[in-house]
Amino acid sequence: MARRKRLTAPDAAELAKLEEGFAAKPALDRFGATPPIAQVAAEIAQAAPVADAETRAQQARDASDALAWRSAGDEGRLVQLLALEQIDAEHLVRDRIGVSAEEMDELKASVLAHGVRLPVEVVVTESGFGLISGWRRLAAVRALRGEGHAGMETVPAMVRPGREAAPSYVAMVEENEVRSQLTPYERGRIAVIATAQGAYATVEAAVADIFATASKAKRSKIRSFALVHEELGDLLSYPTSLSEKAGLRLSAALRAGLGTKFRDALAQAHAISAPAEWAVLDPVLRQFEAQPRQGSRGGRPGNTVAATAGDIVNLPKGATMQLTSDARGFALQFRGNAVDRDVMHQVMDTVQNMLRDS
Repeated sequence: MARRKRLTAPDAAELAKLEEGFAAKPALDRFGATPPIAQVAAEIAQAAPVADAETRAQQARDASDALAWRSAGDEGRLVQLLALEQIDAEHLVRDRIGVSAEEMDELKASVLAHGVRLPVEVVVTESGFGLISGWRRLAAVRALRGEGHAGMETVPAMVRPGREAAPSYVAMVEENEVRSQLTPYERGRIAVIATAQGAYATVEAAVADIFATASKAKRSKIRSFALVHEELGDLLSYPTSLSEKAGLRLSAALRAGLGTKFRDALAQAHAISAPAEWAVLDPVLRQFEAQPRQGSRGGRPGNTVAATAGDIVNLPKGATMQLTSDARGFALQFRGNAVDRDVMHQVMDTVQNMLRDS
C-alpha cells in the first residue's frame, strides 16, 4: 500500500511568493491576450488589501467561531438575559403545586447573595417566551424585584428550539425531580394535566413517557395517585401531604367505587389542615377496608387444586408466594410477616395495570 503524504500549510513567505507569481503572470487566452474576466479579477485583487497569512488564519478562526455561535444559538445552548416581562410563567401548567414560604425565602436569599446560578429554560412563543423549567427561580427574582431590590429586571435563560407539549412536560418534570423531588401526588397530577392539555392520548401514556426512567412499580404508584387527582383533586386542600401509603389506600378504595363517599365527606368538612383533612378521609377508608373481600362469601368451599412445588416462590424478608387454581380460576397466596394490606394493594394495582396495558 502506498504511503500517504502528509500535507502541511505553507508559511507566510511561501504564500507571498505564490501571490506575486499570480499577479505577475496574468492568464492568457489561446490568442495571447488577457481575457476580460481575468482583467477584472486582477484589478479587484490589486485594489483589495492583501492580508498576510496570520491575518487570514485569524479571519478563518473568526468565521469558524461565528458559525459555532450561530449553531449554539439555534440549538438553545446560549445563555441570554431576558426581561421578566418577556417570560410567560404559565406557558405550561406547572407540575409543582406550590412552594412553602420557607423554601422561597431560602431561594431569595441565595439569589440575592449569588445571583441566578442556573438559567431558566424557555421556548419562543408568539408573544415572547414560554417557561419550561425554572419556575421557582423566576418567582424568586420577581418577588425580589417587587420588594425593590436592584438588578432584578432580567433573568438568565436558555432559549430552546420550539418543541411540542409532550417533550416540554418531560423536561419540566425531570428538572424538578433532580432539584427537589416531586411529591407522589404531584407526579400523578401532572400526568392527568398533560393528558387534558392534549399532549398524550391517555394518562397511562403520559405516565409511561414523562416517567420513562422510573421503575414499573413506581409508575404503577404514579397511576394510582393520578386516579386520586382525577376523582378528588378539586376537593383536596392538602393533597401534597398525602403519603405514598395513604394515596395507595385511597386509590384502592376509589377503584372499588367509593369516590362519591369521599367527595361527600370532603365537601361537608372544610378541613383547615392536612391532619384534619386526613381525619375526614380515614373513617371512610377504614369502613371500606373492614368489609370482607369479594370471593369470601361463605358456604362450602370450591374444589381447590393444590399448586405444585414449583409454583411456590420464596420472597424477600421470609415471605412466600404460592399459586393455586380451581375450576373458577387462579389465586395467589402470600404468607409472611412482611405481607400486609398495603403490600397487597400494591400487588393489586400492579396486576390491574398489567392487564390494562396488555
